[in-house]
Amino acid sequence: MTAASTTSQREDRVPWAAMAGIIATVTVFAVAQGLTYPLLSFILERQGLTSGLIGLSAAMTPLGFIISAPLIPALSRRAGGARLAILCSILAALTLVVIAWIQQVWAWMPLRFLLGFFANPLYVISETWLITITPAQRRGRIMGLYSSIVSAGFAVGPLSLSLAGTEGWPPFIIGVTAFLACGLIALAVAPHLPDMPVEGEATSVGGFLRLAPTLLFAVFTAAAFEQILLSLFAVYGAALGSAERRVASLITVFVAGNAVLQILLGRAAERFGAKRTMLFCVLACLTGCLPLPFIFETWLVWPLVFVWGGVSFGLYTTSLIQLGERFTGRTLIAGNAAFALAWGIGGIAGSPAAGLAMQLIGHQGLPLSLGLLSSVLAVVLWTEERRG
Repeated sequence: MTAASTTSQREDRVPWAAMAGIIATVTVFAVAQGLTYPLLSFILERQGLTSGLIGLSAAMTPLGFIISAPLIPALSRRAGGARLAILCSILAALTLVVIAWIQQVWAWMPLRFLLGFFANPLYVISETWLITITPAQRRGRIMGLYSSIVSAGFAVGPLSLSLAGTEGWPPFIIGVTAFLACGLIALAVAPHLPDMPVEGEATSVGGFLRLAPTLLFAVFTAAAFEQILLSLFAVYGAALGSAERRVASLITVFVAGNAVLQILLGRAAERFGAKRTMLFCVLACLTGCLPLPFIFETWLVWPLVFVWGGVSFGLYTTSLIQLGERFTGRTLIAGNAAFALAWGIGGIAGSPAAGLAMQLIGHQGLPLSLGLLSSVLAVVLWTEERRG
């Protein structure tokens, strides 16, 4: 057996146990997060609070993502990835216990901020681990699988409320249990996980912005697109006279497309390249904006929102793939943290901007906002493709 074939076999080895542990950890965490968003909104709505105040409360979680992001590279180097992940799981569980104990909107503001602050490092660390141990030739399908499973976990959270309800301690117990289970899984697989990368020069989150501005804008676009549709699609449907149950079902189909299509997009990234797959995703997002006003009341809207769910989050999946292709070591950690920062900013900025557009020009401000956002990214990607 030649040295080259031995090297090839070594590169083909996939540490499935470690990968399964990483994905399981983040998926369980996503279930808990997916549960908290609608649960807390339902509780605040029963208390008679305005939609603006409920939205402001929800914005505290992505704000926690934004503030924590620059701190993660240094924290992961000092504490170690596994210790930091386990600690964040425990602190998130304790925070949710306090939220359940004190059901008051002004107390929830800092608590929801802390929930985002503690959740963010776990995502950053897990994605860094996964990119580090994934063989380059399989990165597309594995990152697609990761995105699909985590998206499904996030969708399971709201579904669990149909079993536990939204009153009293039962739904909170589900969330706390999921957070703690996340820590236990991380503890169990810790011996199989790599150390946080230490090679290369330390790069700050701000420094990474200069290295990969297009990737960060793609992440921003993915977050803004998702949040705009999830938060304002009901308003758009109501303006067109659509029943609430139908709009809720359309949102469910959007989330389903998000979860189902990432594996296919990951395989496409392996075959055609992550850059071209990203360009396809953003063009599909843009194309869907054009017929929406004309097909919203027809059956064609169902496949449209399903594909939208896949390609909009596909921008994030293909960004992760390119991150692994282009960066290693400490720069990789900084890149994952910068992704979290860009996602938080997109999540906070997207909905208010689209809501203002709808207030100024009517309900068609929704597809126009989504189309403008997609157009800018499409132009940037097309320009890079022509240069490259």
